[in-house]
Amino acid sequence: MTASDGTQTDGPGAHEGEAHHGGLSSRMNWLRAGVMGANDGIVSTAGLVVGVAGATAAGGPILTAGIAGVVAGAVSMALGEYVSVSSQRDTERALLAKERAELDLYPDEELDELAALYVAKGLKHATARQVAQELTEHDAFAAHADAELGIDPQALTNPLHAAGASAVAFTIGSLLPLIAILVPPPGARVAVTFVVVLLALAVTGAVSAHLGTAGKPAAVTRLVLGGALAMLVTFGIGHLVGATVL
Repeated sequence: MTASDGTQTDGPGAHEGEAHHGGLSSRMNWLRAGVMGANDGIVSTAGLVVGVAGATAAGGPILTAGIAGVVAGAVSMALGEYVSVSSQRDTERALLAKERAELDLYPDEELDELAALYVAKGLKHATARQVAQELTEHDAFAAHADAELGIDPQALTNPLHAAGASAVAFTIGSLLPLIAILVPPPGARVAVTFVVVLLALAVTGAVSAHLGTAGKPAAVTRLVLGGALAMLVTFGIGHLVGATVL
């Protein structure tokens, strides 16, 4: 039997609620992932171009390093997301296949297990049994996938979609510091980039906190301080290396 504590669902009424709220939850997860991907692009590319700018004022090397960073970062993000989501999807498929086999081999035991899950959520035994029977008659596999595994068999994440979204978000975030450091005159490049990047991090921090229903001041402060530290460190290293090598 598939072991489960039954804590991944909201109860017997969750099936109906998910029909209305599942799509919204999915879109929110994608949006949150997009914001975090853009944030990664901002910080990593900003650190790279500011570091190169610390070594040289020439625009060519900065542009070359920036483009290389954008491409390498986007590919890395996409590959990492593809591997991660593929592994998750393989695991979900294996769990669903096991659950389907158990339903075929032990239908009565699975019905008892489903009823027990609803009892654990607070329903009376008679009510839990009735709910389990009705859900089993409607779609036993979907009922067990939801109650035991917290998985919607019809809404498994697509690894290619996740990889593409991650690459696009990273690229969009990366373009901001790249443009910020190339447009101003050489003497103002680093200062302008610092201001633009920190403002962008403040915005992404606020949006991320809003999506995650967390405190905005703490989220914004962490991102801004982290981004500032990253740029200061890379600029210092670039300046030292540039003074020594160039």
